Amino acid sequence: MLDQVNSKSRKILRNKMAEVFNDEIKALPVEIQYILLDDLVTAFENRLSIFGQAKSRPLSEDCQSVLDSYQVIA
Repeated sequence: MLDQVNSKSRKILRNKMAEVFNDEIKALPVEIQYILLDDLVTAFENRLSIFGQAKSRPLSEDCQSVLDSYQVIA
């Protein structure tokens, strides 16, 4: 059941990424577009996982000073 949910959510995310990057990838063959989009989804999910793990840990002073020098827009 979890695999079905994950597969469905990956497909939805892949379709959204296809919309966003349509102009950049339209010259590529369809098979390569699919592979690229799937790689982007995997990278995005991995980043979310890492950020979720990092959220539970306090930031080091070095990291905090780097973050303080940038404005984050959400």
